[in-house]
Amino acid sequence: MDLSIIIVSWNAKRFLRECLGSIFAQGFSRPFEVIVVDNCSKDGTTDMVRAEFPQVVLIENKKNYGFAKANNIGIKKSRGKYLALINSDVKLIEGCLYQMCAFMDQHSKIGISGPRILNSDYSLQDSCRKFPTLWNNFCEALGLNKLFPKSDFFCGEHMIFFPHDEVRRVDGLVGAFWMVRRSALDKVGLLDERFFIYAEDIDWCRRFWNAGWEVIFCPSARAIHYIGRSSANDPVRFSAEQMKAKFQYWGKHHSRFHVFALSAIVLFHYGVRAACEALRFAVASRGKPGASERMKMRLAAFNGACRVAVEAFGPIQKQ
Repeated sequence: MDLSIIIVSWNAKRFLRECLGSIFAQGFSRPFEVIVVDNCSKDGTTDMVRAEFPQVVLIENKKNYGFAKANNIGIKKSRGKYLALINSDVKLIEGCLYQMCAFMDQHSKIGISGPRILNSDYSLQDSCRKFPTLWNNFCEALGLNKLFPKSDFFCGEHMIFFPHDEVRRVDGLVGAFWMVRRSALDKVGLLDERFFIYAEDIDWCRRFWNAGWEVIFCPSARAIHYIGRSSANDPVRFSAEQMKAKFQYWGKHHSRFHVFALSAIVLFHYGVRAACEALRFAVASRGKPGASERMKMRLAAFNGACRVAVEAFGPIQKQ
């Protein structure tokens, strides 16, 4: 088995149907398998997969285990030399799987690679990341990354200065689409299941680098990502989960002092934005579509920041 494709899905039936259709339309000639791990969807996802894609291996979790654990369940069932971990809201463009596998074949030191990710209108979606630091979080808190979008120095974690047009070693790749080498995975280990959703991607990439494997961006392969479709099911909750994951990552990889400093930066960042959003809602946005939801998301992020900042002073788990 050359390739195992693993897709975690949660209440994303329409997007999963398009994702699976794009996979089987690739005309990929090498032996491969597709494994869908469903996190207890309530929208008929599993019925759709059984009826329309009987060749897919379907795993039905009895509850939502989150992104990391569900992917690990699929990985344990897989047999491929390479593993493609693909979000359910991703659509592959013709030749994507072939390009990715060929790229991995040609570069034996690669542990993880990722394709060029596009929005639905085919504009670029930045998918390359720097490891989180106090400096790049400070830049994002002050908005310096937006004031100087072409600057590597002020860019924050998102490499928006990089046009994503060449092969490049990067600290991390977003988890929307990874291709992973089995032999590297066997040495690095599975995704850290303490991350329910978010931050497991940069954590895994860091662990691959620490184990001597490269993380490489491959622009010749392309895929469309309908970003945030799963989180759209409950945006307020997912804003809080994102904040929780951020501090989990820092608690795992950084000192207590760094976690304390990050807490100050994050509280300033989200406190100012929550206050501005609340003021804008009170003065000008009342009644406008989505205004209330945006305010709730800002407040949820700020409340989550306060909560995890306090928890950061408790025991910090290291791997």
